[in-house]
Amino acid sequence: MGAARFIGRTTAAAAAAGAGVLGYALWEARQYTLREVELPVLPAGADPVRVLHLSDIHLVPTQARKLEWLSGLAVLRPDLVVNTGDNLAHRDAVGPLVEALGPLLDVPGAFVLGSNDYFEPGLRNPLRYVLPDDGRRATHTPTLPWRDLARRFTGGGWLDLTNGFGSLKIGDLAIAFAGVDDPHLSYDRLADVAGPADPGADVRLAVTHAPYLRVLDQFARDGYDAILAGHTHGGQIRVPLLGGGGDSLALTTNCDLDAARARGLSRHPADSAPGDPGSSWLHVSAGLGANPTLRVRLACRPEATLLTLTPTEAS
Repeated sequence: MGAARFIGRTTAAAAAAGAGVLGYALWEARQYTLREVELPVLPAGADPVRVLHLSDIHLVPTQARKLEWLSGLAVLRPDLVVNTGDNLAHRDAVGPLVEALGPLLDVPGAFVLGSNDYFEPGLRNPLRYVLPDDGRRATHTPTLPWRDLARRFTGGGWLDLTNGFGSLKIGDLAIAFAGVDDPHLSYDRLADVAGPADPGADVRLAVTHAPYLRVLDQFARDGYDAILAGHTHGGQIRVPLLGGGGDSLALTTNCDLDAARARGLSRHPADSAPGDPGSSWLHVSAGLGANPTLRVRLACRPEATLLTLTPTEAS
């Protein structure tokens, strides 16, 4: 075989393989998945608490399949809903989102917003996600109706944890919350929520959109039992089998969190153990959506998570 023919066939094979991977990634981005995780943070003898963690929905009103899947989550009958932001990807998405959430807005809940609740998504160079952060943020696009979104959530009874505190009673349990506005836009005001977590609460939960280390460090140091976050999309594009234990490996987190903790349950600091002073559980949702101009996922299906809070081993 001549060199030219070999190069031609190799190029054609590579192009076909690339097209196949892209086709799969487009398909996977629409394969919505419910993950179930146990989180041991309750006092001894407490009944389990079912928490639905939603994040990064990035809704466009024409995404009928996503809206239908969201509507079906109400059958889970969670005790608590926590939404960690980036709900919107279109100025007309608030109404369809609220309609899809439906009965979930009648469940006790808490939320923070993300950058994509504030600003319309725009075309992005995918390479920017894996290059060092240059500090630029996409705030030049038109604003989205985030005030209406927050008003609809609070109107349903959800706590707005934007740089603030809150508390809820779930059954016999008192849950204390703290949250910050989106650290990716440097909207977080950590001084506003600094100080020891409520010692009188049965459970202390912290909420942020983007899991930047400065936020995680403070919440862990202040004694929160668990921190819930989103933003990373779990890496969105992951390399199969290269992660620990045969898992896939995230190429980026789009923040300063290490790639090994791009999704799922872990500890913060990463080398801490339950019961260590100044440490917390960390749950990062891979989220349900993506920027509509780059709606692909590889080895990282879109997800919501049902967290079951259980008593700690120590208790």
